[in-house]
Amino acid sequence: MEGQPRTERRIRIGIDTGGTFTDVVAFDEDSGELVSTKTPSTPANPADGFMAGIDKVLGLVGAAPGAVAAVSHGTTVATNQLLEGKVERLGFVTNTGYEAMLEIARQSVPDGYGNSYFWVKPDRIVPRDLVRGVEGRLDHTGAEVRPFDEAGARGVARWFRDHGIDTLGVCFLHSYANPEHEERMRAVLLEEHPDAVVSLSSAVLREYREYERAMTTLVDAAVKPRLSRYVADITARLAGYAATAEESAGGGARRAVPFYVMKSNGGVLSAEQVVHQPISTVLSGPAAGALGAATVAKVAGFDRVLTSDGGGTSTDVALVVDGEPTLTTEGSVGAFPSKIPMIDVVTVGAGGGSIAWLSPEGTLKVGPRSAGADPGPLCYGKGGTEVTITDAHASLGRIPPHLLGGEIPLDVAAARKGVEALAAQLGLGTVACATGILEVSAWNQANALRQVTVKRGLDVRDFTLVTFGGSGSLLLCRLMDILGIPTVLVPPDPGNVSAFGLLTVDVRNDYVQTHVALADALDPATVGQVYDDLTRDAADALVREGFPPDEHVLVRTADVRYFGQAFEVRVAVPDGPVDSALLAEVAGRFHAGHRALYGYDFAEDPAQQVEWVNLRVTGIGPIRRPEIRQHAVQPTAPTTAPRSVRSVWFDAEGGYDETPVHWRPDLAPGAVVAGPAVIEEFGSTVPLHPGFVARVDEFLNIVVTREAGR
Repeated sequence: MEGQPRTERRIRIGIDTGGTFTDVVAFDEDSGELVSTKTPSTPANPADGFMAGIDKVLGLVGAAPGAVAAVSHGTTVATNQLLEGKVERLGFVTNTGYEAMLEIARQSVPDGYGNSYFWVKPDRIVPRDLVRGVEGRLDHTGAEVRPFDEAGARGVARWFRDHGIDTLGVCFLHSYANPEHEERMRAVLLEEHPDAVVSLSSAVLREYREYERAMTTLVDAAVKPRLSRYVADITARLAGYAATAEESAGGGARRAVPFYVMKSNGGVLSAEQVVHQPISTVLSGPAAGALGAATVAKVAGFDRVLTSDGGGTSTDVALVVDGEPTLTTEGSVGAFPSKIPMIDVVTVGAGGGSIAWLSPEGTLKVGPRSAGADPGPLCYGKGGTEVTITDAHASLGRIPPHLLGGEIPLDVAAARKGVEALAAQLGLGTVACATGILEVSAWNQANALRQVTVKRGLDVRDFTLVTFGGSGSLLLCRLMDILGIPTVLVPPDPGNVSAFGLLTVDVRNDYVQTHVALADALDPATVGQVYDDLTRDAADALVREGFPPDEHVLVRTADVRYFGQAFEVRVAVPDGPVDSALLAEVAGRFHAGHRALYGYDFAEDPAQQVEWVNLRVTGIGPIRRPEIRQHAVQPTAPTTAPRSVRSVWFDAEGGYDETPVHWRPDLAPGAVVAGPAVIEEFGSTVPLHPGFVARVDEFLNIVVTREAGR
């Protein structure tokens, strides 16, 4: 019917829920067009903001609900639960005699001994009185040493049932080699305590190191109930969009809208599968942002990149080399270590809503506590009572007196009044206090960027910084000065880069099996069999996700170390039959990788033996990515006249400058803007300090450098 939206279109949607805003990007697979928007997050029930974002973007593209082909989601549900320490009562089942595993933990002391004289271990995730042991023992090969005590297991299951403990983690010794005892424990729990939510270490993490495996399993169990409810809520709501074009016209079968959730490892997984491995989502949002920024930077010709994703609650930074963010399995979320594959992200509490406060010594601190979306900063006018980074920017004129292109007005007077009151407590002027808040925030972000570079032997000045997120580009000029970074790239629509990243992400599953053996003692047939089993598991998972075998990408890796070392280096394992030549090739790659990481290797020292630890297979199901379009650059393109002029204070020792304000969509490729200036767009702002120059490249990125000679 004329005037009605076409339902035969295929619209893929990426939606990232942040602390303040929910970011949405829609990709029309027919036209290749991208449309983005934002809507306020709803912390009380994030699903409300999620659905509001989908409705809003469908209205912008003029598409009916039946046009939704798939939705990919980056969620902070698990992340926020762990960061806020909101872990409900958990039970832990382990071997008799090992009930104190969580108390013993590891001897690592944070921040070095010099600052840690009074450090004590944090509270364990499960208190000692909620830990129960079950008799039975396997050795490191998986062979049974003592039989599983089923009667004792039933007593344990009934004890948890009678005490109302419905969320349980099970971790038995050496279950990575043989899951039989854990699976028998689960069967007993299902019979005696059918309401229990159970996580098994052999399903969550098939690696040795009992403490890390136990902690990872318990974190998985802790987030499973809340994440499962959230995913089920969204899945039910999306059912309303599951109409084909034929059904909208009066007939045809209903279909389910494919719903994917971003994983920490840089892939997505269907909602029906992710509820079985919820721990894989603990860095869901930051991972999507790093991938989106990496894609933009690679297309623009930058292969060594630092990404800085500034949101309402925090800033997340990551390292990207040759278009790929670095991965780690030694991460943690809040106080909880989680040994799962994840993009190596460092998070600092320096987002737009981070609160400025006075320490007991009377010094100025910023973050990690945040005002979030509700009540938000003072300038939001929603009942906030504490000064935030956004209030400091607003009081100095660095951001406009509104957000989202005017959709959300800001109370600049309230921000200035709050900063003035905080300044009085510090004995400072109002401007000095505001610039001090931003200076502390800039140094917090700079220290996070140093953690992923200098701390790992890399020179931060060798990298291009990509800033994005709603608040990510507000301090880019100051970061360039602090760190000596020569170039900063701000992608188009930077506030929605994480949502865009969700549209660039393949389906990805990781499978691991511990197999500790010296390289000289490895049996190629045994290694080959383990890889075949892992490959089969990865391929089966991709088939369940709807990928035919000819589209499967299967990648083999191994964790290798020198005998006696405590940590491993991950190296690629070539395709093909596993034989002595392949094992020798992996050893050579390990020596080279060790040298690249640590500056030395023992390739020529036969006394230093190489030891294999873990075998891994990653299954990848590729998706169609949006194309980043190239535009003709006009070398003599005139810079469009600014839309307005606003008083902005840039330097602490300066004053207010009458500053031109440019609307970013007005700037054509090749346009150049010299600071002082402000470049605004729908979801983000770039304050360009005096002495800096911004150029728009052929992909519509803003590329910021220093003026010649500065």
